Amino acid sequence: MTAPQTQPGALEWVRPPRQARSQLTLGRILDAAESLLREKCWEDTSVAEIVRRADSSVGAFYARFRDKDALLSALHERFVEEAIATAERALCEKRWAGTSISEIVRELVAFQVRIQDQHAGLVRAIVLRSAECAEFRDRGLRMTASIDGLFARLVVARRHEILHPIPIAAAAFTSRLIGGAMLQRLLFPAAANLASPELSLVGELTHAALAYLGVFPEDAVDAS
Repeated sequence: MTAPQTQPGALEWVRPPRQARSQLTLGRILDAAESLLREKCWEDTSVAEIVRRADSSVGAFYARFRDKDALLSALHERFVEEAIATAERALCEKRWAGTSISEIVRELVAFQVRIQDQHAGLVRAIVLRSAECAEFRDRGLRMTASIDGLFARLVVARRHEILHPIPIAAAAFTSRLIGGAMLQRLLFPAAANLASPELSLVGELTHAALAYLGVFPEDAVDAS
């Protein structure tokens, strides 16, 4: 008799703890900047607004950052750290024990859409800066490589569920497929709108990813 499948808990963004007072002050400035990015673009966000929202001072800001670009770099570093910590928890094999690749992909796509919505302003600023800054690109590649490796382990462990002949390559391309669609949605939201209101982004991305992996439609979950 097969043991009942245990449903894993909800996926959540991970923020590693910071305890030192100086780190708490830095965290307030970073939080304030990210909060403002939910309201306006990076170019329109001023240092004065950031320190006001952080309940800090211009002096405290410049004691930590040479300029606003250095602050964005620190925001990116924190985002990458949190994204990797989140992926390590979300893509842990133990979490998904006994779960099909169909269900895993659906849950991960839904989670990625939710995270992008929560961090859209920051991620947009990071993407635009990455186009002209090698430091940002290298950091992003480090994050992508870490996440891709974790996802690949889940796919390879379920290679009997997919038809693609090279599971590890399929996992990498599936990540690019989802990431590319998410990037278009972030930068060009109007172009990313689906033709029919009955279609959901999570559902269509899930079906596209599973089709590429070679999961039979009858085996795929309904993600609409």
